[in-house]
Amino acid sequence: MAWIYLLLAGILEIGFALGLKHTQGFTRLWPSVATALAAAASLYLLTQALRSIPVGTAYAVWTGIGACGVAVVGMLVLGESASPMRIACIGLIVAGVVGLKLAAPA
Repeated sequence: MAWIYLLLAGILEIGFALGLKHTQGFTRLWPSVATALAAAASLYLLTQALRSIPVGTAYAVWTGIGACGVAVVGMLVLGESASPMRIACIGLIVAGVVGLKLAAPA
């Protein structure tokens, strides 16, 4: 269950990071509220995952999901560069996250 919490926390981290763009410096109420709720829920789920996943592993996986997710959404939705080098670097992050999952205690 801890890995499911961590996956959901990472997905909410993507929403939090993307939401920051829409808050316009926290001057827009509803995007700011949604962003704050995504951040709070993400952190809560991360703390639940930390009950049984080592902190170094959980934090690296959480940030990896967030970083890769935001980069992919940026490329697919926001028109950001999808250069081969950028995609290769995202692949390296994914490989690291998978490696951490495989190396973590069950």
